[in-house]
Amino acid sequence: MMRILLIEDNEEIRENICEILELDGFEVLTAPNGKDGLDIARVEVPDLIVCDIMMPVMDGYTVLYFLSKEPKTADIPFIFLTAKAERMDFRKGMEMGADDYITKPFEDVELINAIRSRLKKKELVRKEYSKDMNGLDQLVSDAEGEKALKSLIENREIRDYKKKTEIYREGDYPLYLYYLQSGKAKSYKTNENGKELIINLYNEGDFIGYTDLIRESNFSETLSALEDCKVVLIPRKIFSDLILRNPSVSLKFIQLISKNIQTIESELIKLAYNSVRKRVSEALLLFFKDPDEALKVSREDLASKAGTSLETAIRTLSDFKDEKLIDISSGKISLLEPEKLRNMRN
Repeated sequence: MMRILLIEDNEEIRENICEILELDGFEVLTAPNGKDGLDIARVEVPDLIVCDIMMPVMDGYTVLYFLSKEPKTADIPFIFLTAKAERMDFRKGMEMGADDYITKPFEDVELINAIRSRLKKKELVRKEYSKDMNGLDQLVSDAEGEKALKSLIENREIRDYKKKTEIYREGDYPLYLYYLQSGKAKSYKTNENGKELIINLYNEGDFIGYTDLIRESNFSETLSALEDCKVVLIPRKIFSDLILRNPSVSLKFIQLISKNIQTIESELIKLAYNSVRKRVSEALLLFFKDPDEALKVSREDLASKAGTSLETAIRTLSDFKDEKLIDISSGKISLLEPEKLRNMRN
């Protein structure tokens, strides 16, 4: 049951609003002034706060100010309730971070609708979505007013790319957000001598190319297929509409597709400080979505991802085979001891 904190100094109004909210299925906490309301909010952390502005001891603006400074209460939806309707009061409340502003007198349904609207937006931001196309579709479905956009996304183009085919090249202008429906892909940069450095590996269910779309810059790396791939192309305009039309969708979508950033940072640290054996084992594991599969991994790609020479990568793989950590047959690698590879210290 959702809990609403009502801060109102007028006893009659407080009891009336409390009854309205309880009849609509909410659990209601009440406070007769701002100081008591602030104390209750800090302890109970309600789902939403309805607060009068002009009150004894502490006014509503001060309550909002203190709550916005504390991490556990900063994101609680906050609705001001007041008899004052001057434009300056509206502006001050919104600038301080209030989510809505209702003036007295008001209709019961007006208050209920405002509360449910704010709770729905809060739920949208907090909701976890699967990291795949269904997750994106569900996110768009949950967003108000996005039915037409969802229809456009459902009519997306799917392209097939053969192994080693470039999907986009460094320096190209991004026209699409890419979604890897099947297969594997790699993104890499090339130095002036033509040597590749793999930046990231992608598996089925990953979104690709979003960073440069958000920055509105040319692609900073090249993407190519590690094996035959099916790629969904989401037009740039649809992506832009998705993140610009609705702030809640924008926040959640960025959270959804930017999870790889911390992973990349972690890998760069490992590349800088780990031993060759550790780097090769880490790189090897990244190519395997399923540790039980036998996979044909290019030794050049493995060396590039591990940040070492081709000869060193081949020699390290040979050592791993001698140690019964992996098996190599007909060019395909099988992981015999994935946990030992994962926990390798030197």
